Amino acid sequence: VENNMTYSTLMVHLELGRSNAALLQVAIDFAKRFDSAVIGIAGCQPMQAYYAEGYSGDMVEQERKGIDGEIAAAEAEFRSRAADLVLTGVARGDAFDSSRAVNTGDLVLRVGRPVLVVPTAARELHLRQVLVGWKDTRESRRAIVDALPLLKQAERVTLGTIAAEEDLAVARARLADVSHWLARHGVVADQIAGPAIGDDANALWALAQDVGADLIVAGAYGHSRLREWVLGGVTRNLLLSEDRYSLVSH
Repeated sequence: VENNMTYSTLMVHLELGRSNAALLQVAIDFAKRFDSAVIGIAGCQPMQAYYAEGYSGDMVEQERKGIDGEIAAAEAEFRSRAADLVLTGVARGDAFDSSRAVNTGDLVLRVGRPVLVVPTAARELHLRQVLVGWKDTRESRRAIVDALPLLKQAERVTLGTIAAEEDLAVARARLADVSHWLARHGVVADQIAGPAIGDDANALWALAQDVGADLIVAGAYGHSRLREWVLGGVTRNLLLSEDRYSLVSH
């Protein structure tokens, strides 16, 4: 069975008020690999208004003008067109904080497209080893389909899951099913089912370290309003990595 899916268009999310040169360099490399058209976007969260003595609408107007200026600067740094995979860097500080920077978790949950989170120090797309963090959920199934073009270019793909000791046999059977599905699309994958010892997120993160993953693929599900996050078993570490890409789908 042949799957001709590719990333014909990329959307690059630019962070306001800072240089996006590294992210754009990765986007250029990505676009060359997949012959993609690219569009740049920029956005921010509005300033939270607190009513107090001396507060005035001038503060909001001043903030708006500042944001407009930063949008213009980001637009000048990059312009193109189209959209079907979103590339973003990790926002300054905590990706889950409430600062004016767009919340990375909200972006993943609301954008309706797979999101590739680019590590801070990245300059090109590395696909030597990809780890698919598998859970038997709708989000994981969508993530692995969204990642197929990347998996086809990877030198090595590993399917990894974490399960309780008594569920390991079932988990391995499910990984075998997924592996057979990938094989029908031309992707050969190793399989690792690890025992759940303590926190599943840490166990899967340790697995990524063990296999030397350049990229983790995972399903994202939760409620952004409550900042509840489960990313295929990996929480904040996935999005805040300094040395590893992540592709997440909701």
